[in-house]
Amino acid sequence: MRRVVAGLGAAAVVALGVSGTGIGVAAASVPESGSADPFADDRLIDHVVWTDTRDGRRLMIFPTLSGRRDFAPPAGDRAWQEVLEQAPDANTPGMIDQFMCHWHWARVVESGKTSWNLEPWRPVVGYPETVAALCNPGAPENG
Repeated sequence: MRRVVAGLGAAAVVALGVSGTGIGVAAASVPESGSADPFADDRLIDHVVWTDTRDGRRLMIFPTLSGRRDFAPPAGDRAWQEVLEQAPDANTPGMIDQFMCHWHWARVVESGKTSWNLEPWRPVVGYPETVAALCNPGAPENG
């Protein structure tokens, strides 16, 4: 899978793949025609819903179409702020890591996934380990 990702001063063509050991990335810089975020005025998160599962609470995040397409560097932080506007109690280190993992990786690898599911009961292992666990540290996602 290939995507063009806007960056600071350059764009990158990013190839992503998932294996049994995690997510692999290959990137190459290409000239950028413009660095403005075309989605800067759009909402990135449509709504969020807290649910209860057999494992514990889950925050289901439903991105907008713009939220699925905005690859400008500041967009992830802006999207997280939109989540917190709707679910202020989600502001914990593990939840931030899970969200950023979904923002940077899962929305590209699983672009058709309806919601991004974050669970506060998952262990806080840091962003790199969260990515290595395919955004679900501690255990695979269950219903």
